[in-house]
Amino acid sequence: MMEIIERKENPLLDRVELVFSWEHPNEPTPSRTQMVNAAAKSEPGADKNLIFVKNVETRFGMSRTSGIALVYGSEESASIEPEYVTERHKKQNETSEEESSEGPEKEQEQETEDGGEG
Repeated sequence: MMEIIERKENPLLDRVELVFSWEHPNEPTPSRTQMVNAAAKSEPGADKNLIFVKNVETRFGMSRTSGIALVYGSEESASIEPEYVTERHKKQNETSEEESSEGPEKEQEQETEDGGEG
């Protein structure tokens, strides 16, 4: 579960900066999508497409991940993020949507292909 350590409003850049820590004992490191969703829950009314997770760090052998989530108020203000950061988040959102919408269909396709070969 994500714990917000520090919440700082930055009106000049039209964003809220959240420093977080995430304890995940006996579980894998949370995905970027999970972190964005958790940050969206902690900031009511936030648009998931305008949340950028940065500086994510998990120390070896520990079940604690820390990082920063930047929650922007508009697309215009989010445009200051470097292009590689926005591309990384777009790819993450696309793959998570594909997995959720096409997951069961892909499994069924694999089953039929396996059955046809044997």
